[in-house]
Amino acid sequence: MKTTLKIGIALLSFLILGCEKHLDLSPESSITKGSFWKTPEDVEGAVNGMYAKLRNESNLNLFIWGEARSEMMEGSVAGTLGYDRYYNQYISQVSPGPQWSNMYALIDICNLVLKYAPNISYTQEDDRNNALGQAYTMRAYAYFTLVRLFGGVPLRTEPLESYDPATIQVPRTAKDKIFELIKSDIDKALQLFPNNNFSSGRAKWSKPALNTLKADVYLWTGKLEGGGDDDFLTALTALEAVQTADVALINYADVFKYANKGNKEVIMAINYALNESGEMEFAHNMYLANAGDLPSYVPQTQKDIVGTPKPGNGNVWRIRKLVRDQFTNDDVRKAATYIDVQSADGTQYYTNYGLKFNGTVDLGLRRFLNDWIIYRYADVLLMKAEAKNALEQDPSTEMEEIRRRAYGTNYSSHIFVNGSKTANDNAILKERLFEFALEGKRWWDLLRFQKAFTLVPALQGRQSESYLLLWPLSSEVRSREVLVDQTPGYTQ
Repeated sequence: MKTTLKIGIALLSFLILGCEKHLDLSPESSITKGSFWKTPEDVEGAVNGMYAKLRNESNLNLFIWGEARSEMMEGSVAGTLGYDRYYNQYISQVSPGPQWSNMYALIDICNLVLKYAPNISYTQEDDRNNALGQAYTMRAYAYFTLVRLFGGVPLRTEPLESYDPATIQVPRTAKDKIFELIKSDIDKALQLFPNNNFSSGRAKWSKPALNTLKADVYLWTGKLEGGGDDDFLTALTALEAVQTADVALINYADVFKYANKGNKEVIMAINYALNESGEMEFAHNMYLANAGDLPSYVPQTQKDIVGTPKPGNGNVWRIRKLVRDQFTNDDVRKAATYIDVQSADGTQYYTNYGLKFNGTVDLGLRRFLNDWIIYRYADVLLMKAEAKNALEQDPSTEMEEIRRRAYGTNYSSHIFVNGSKTANDNAILKERLFEFALEGKRWWDLLRFQKAFTLVPALQGRQSESYLLLWPLSSEVRSREVLVDQTPGYTQ
């Protein structure tokens, strides 16, 4: 393994056993549990290591997992870069997409914190509890991501500190047991966070972020895992707790601005900054590599909005027309989500760029360094509408708040009218499309509302192939994890 992480997260090289190859390498670093786990600063370094590892996943993988297989994306003027396997639904063992190795490396750091932090002397017990609360929350989030992707997955709750095949090689655990751990971790974390405050920049797990994750989990299990009304009520209660924190809707376009990170709408984000590791690759790949590539019929006003490009792969994917056509022009979310690159009269269409994550310009180059927002307050409102509707309560209050911001003075033309449970669910799902386009939520939404085979063009009429809702394992992963079966339905 090669790594350049500083000492604050240097334990990664030893303790996660080689990052992506952590399951097939023996320890290489001289940092040991005896020399590292001595002070609160050591724990803080490990906690920071969790976020560094998660940021690596948000460069591209969180977007691919949460958005690329939905009806959102299509190829564009610079080709496909192989992303067509996602939106055209031909992932396989040979061409599987992102795998779970990095997520298990993240889980391993969580397990280390949970094992060693309780035994370290702290001046302030709240500091220890906050670190443990973050680790339990991060582990719950990681397993929630994995179980939605792959179904049952190997369950590891102890750190991998020695090269012991009997410890490392474990089969899949049934998904109900994975959800048991997720919910148990959430309950433990709720007892540990000392208050309802956010960290600086809202880029670390907090009690409000934990309660938002809790609602997300319980809505999923309520709808898809037989949890029913009990789970919906638990989700609703968690969302009401979030609303007691310092959260609010702000001007929609301002939510995503590089200069406005950590604003009051943000509940949990992954922080990016200049001169730190990585940029948002998925966002970069929506931009052209050269401003000269724009055709002459594109007016200068559009070129100015597009701004300075950055060399790279270029515009290899864009928002699909069937999605763009659903936005109305009086919805402020449309202009804040993407720009159509076309002739002034609209007769010649070239492509479109996403605008939510277009970063900042540094030394003449665009740097894709917006924070990746995992949860924001609009999500709380729409999940609350979803939970209330599932409990046969009226979701109008939450839908009105979202639409008033979206349509402003034109709200009277977009008033939500409470209807049947099915009609309300359809309206909520569509509202989530407008609200969260490009934010890595659409695929999860389609699964939770059970609409993937209805709304994704390449999945329509394929309901009998239900295995397609999960992801296959690569040959590489299976060669390392010999006790793990291929995801059912995919070629062994």
